[in-house]
Amino acid sequence: MTEHSSTRVEGAQGPMHTGSGNIYVTMGAGAQDTDRPSFRRIADDQLAWLRRVLVAPDNMGEARAKLADTGTVILDGTPGSGRTSTARVLLREYHQDTGVLHELLPGEEGELPLTDPDLVGAGDRLLLDLSATDPGRWAAAQADLPALRKAVHEQQAHLVVVMVNGGVLDPDLQHYRVVIGRPRGDRVFRRHLRTNGLAAEEYLQAVPAVDEFLKQRSMREIADFADLVRRAREAARSDDTFAEWCASALRARADRRKDVASLVAQLRDSPQRALLITVAMLHGAHADVIHDTSQLLLSTAGSPPDELPLLQHKDLAERLAEISADAGPTGHVRFTELDYDSAVRTHFWDHMPALRHHLGTWTARSVEMNGPHVTRTLRDRLVGQLAGQYLRTGRVEGLATLAEKWSSADTSQVRREATVQALTCGLEDPAYGKFFRGRIYQWCVQKQLKSDFARVLIQVCADVVAASHPDQAMLRLYYLACHQGDTAPSARQALRGLVATSHRLRRRLFARLALHGVSQPELEVFLGICDPEPLTDLYDNARALVDENGVQASLTTCWQAVLNGLPHKAWQPHAARWLHAATATGRRGNILLDLLVEAADRCDGRRGATFAALYASARDAERTDPFGLARAEVTTDLLLQKISAAQGLGPPTTPPHAASARGNEP
Repeated sequence: MTEHSSTRVEGAQGPMHTGSGNIYVTMGAGAQDTDRPSFRRIADDQLAWLRRVLVAPDNMGEARAKLADTGTVILDGTPGSGRTSTARVLLREYHQDTGVLHELLPGEEGELPLTDPDLVGAGDRLLLDLSATDPGRWAAAQADLPALRKAVHEQQAHLVVVMVNGGVLDPDLQHYRVVIGRPRGDRVFRRHLRTNGLAAEEYLQAVPAVDEFLKQRSMREIADFADLVRRAREAARSDDTFAEWCASALRARADRRKDVASLVAQLRDSPQRALLITVAMLHGAHADVIHDTSQLLLSTAGSPPDELPLLQHKDLAERLAEISADAGPTGHVRFTELDYDSAVRTHFWDHMPALRHHLGTWTARSVEMNGPHVTRTLRDRLVGQLAGQYLRTGRVEGLATLAEKWSSADTSQVRREATVQALTCGLEDPAYGKFFRGRIYQWCVQKQLKSDFARVLIQVCADVVAASHPDQAMLRLYYLACHQGDTAPSARQALRGLVATSHRLRRRLFARLALHGVSQPELEVFLGICDPEPLTDLYDNARALVDENGVQASLTTCWQAVLNGLPHKAWQPHAARWLHAATATGRRGNILLDLLVEAADRCDGRRGATFAALYASARDAERTDPFGLARAEVTTDLLLQKISAAQGLGPPTTPPHAASARGNEP
């Protein structure tokens, strides 16, 4: 339970988190892969884990009841009490098939203002985290909350607001405020240990030093410490006790800067320093990998090769002992002191700034190495360690530039995966996620992106940004889908997958296309998302998207642009699906026909030809109608009546241009 939640996800099909820090997500090869976890699965898995480790704070029951009764709860509490994690777990309890989890970020690119009713979809779960905001933004958000709450109520959604500690709350909103209290630190600690697989008999013994440590720590610090204890247990001897694991974890939290500086000063030779850095960056890797990548680091940094004969070299075991590391019985190299690798990484990054550029090059070259011990997890961990140093020191521009460089032309698949990993680390960072969302937006609106980098952006938007910021993901995928290039089809597919999760997102995309969709790529985007099934499916009190006046207006405008701007063969299969749906869906099928006819009627200068093409499409669609030829002919006749009425004709007859089409009847 944390203020800015760090989340662990179990199962090889989801993102893996190995402790404190950012979430490092391992994805499939491309945006078009069908077996990779969807962003919705990722978000739900993260929330499921958070719910397992959460110890309910004081007044959790009151917050739960308030959310159930009113659809809104405003959480207050001291920093470190777990307000944001509590908010996410409360929303997790309202998981359902409709709607998405959406963190509201008013003011960011692609985000609607809080007063816009289109911000809320049916069944959505909304988080507005203002715990770290300034007084001005808090006051502005309060002014918008009544309009937001109205939309939440109308859409049967749920909203949790985390207010700034010590902020003044308007009297009209006091009814929704719940002050949560910090849960007992020892309970939080034990919950994390138990969830991480430790048996009760291992951790129930009292350790005074740990009890003292837990008294004044935030939920995040306690979660991080519990993970240290877990790791100490995994690295310990079989006869070590819980108290010894805790002692090792407490030592790991100590300031080791002087110890590392002293060790580095003793290691004057480049090979030993390269080995030290490599073990720190690839901690736990097999000795073969450590040897090969340390040699690669030497060549990357420009160190001359050792001229000694091979048999006069120190063996790896001796060299590892000199840096307080060993390979262990399984051949995997680790430092003998817990978390010593973190201190070494920090030292070299802070005190050898000229090395930073070489570390980026070395990491890119290392992930492309092959071998039985070079795994996807290992590559991701290496990229995560490098990204962690950039983020720790606030060098976000450097990390973004490095990621873009990694996906230059003709890059390898593993290099693209490394780029996805680097950007994921930035997006999941509590302090710098906003920067990376903004930078990704800037990249996506560019017209000339290299194909490999565009593929990276498609995957990042579809699988990382969309997990908690679907509106922003939709906007960025929209721009990528409108690019002229070989990656546009993948972007359109990812965009289709995203809007398929939410009627609200589909409505927003239709509105954007109706406003801007005049280019051929935008028309192709429209045809990719205009399937009639989600338009006529019932949701939220038996409503359907096609019932809404705003959606009807958007659809008519988009179909007009399609009929005017694309050849018949491009839009005919999509019109056929609408005609088949019209056969099946009664009154809403009648609306679909009306929209097609109205769109054709607006095709100034070529109305007659467009009506003829539409009618011909209907006759052709009769052959493939799943409800049979007889019912399909009724739909075609109804379409003809509507076309005749739009042309101002009397009782519908077969016009000459339509007769030509009927000549193809079976």
